[in-house]
Amino acid sequence: MTGMDLDFTDAELHRYSRHILLQDVGAVGQAKLRAARVLVVGAGGLGAPLSLYLAAAGVGTIGLIDHDTLELSNLQRQVVHTTARIGRNKAASAAETLAGLNPEVTVEVHPVRLDVETALAALLRPMRA
Repeated sequence: MTGMDLDFTDAELHRYSRHILLQDVGAVGQAKLRAARVLVVGAGGLGAPLSLYLAAAGVGTIGLIDHDTLELSNLQRQVVHTTARIGRNKAASAAETLAGLNPEVTVEVHPVRLDVETALAALLRPMRA
């Protein structure tokens, strides 16, 4: 693929070695994941595990949009959060976990309610170098 950065660090090669070995993913596929930007709407029941898998897979930039506050009753199904973070914003809580899981990914926190304006702002945000 033209213009695709296939220059991986030793740590990236080790972390993503199973993906890179897969014929259907390979180095090009992993480079595409690293270059990808994904916006996860909600850091709750579905967004919590999704964000974990995106970070583990090496998706380069993950945006988390959620205006809600973490409650004790969320913890049995929202596995990205911890008891110590009860009362905090869910997007910020999830971002902290994702940073610990994979410090190579960029996590953008949007602690707002999703509407047309906030969706466009999150989706059209300039890419960071």
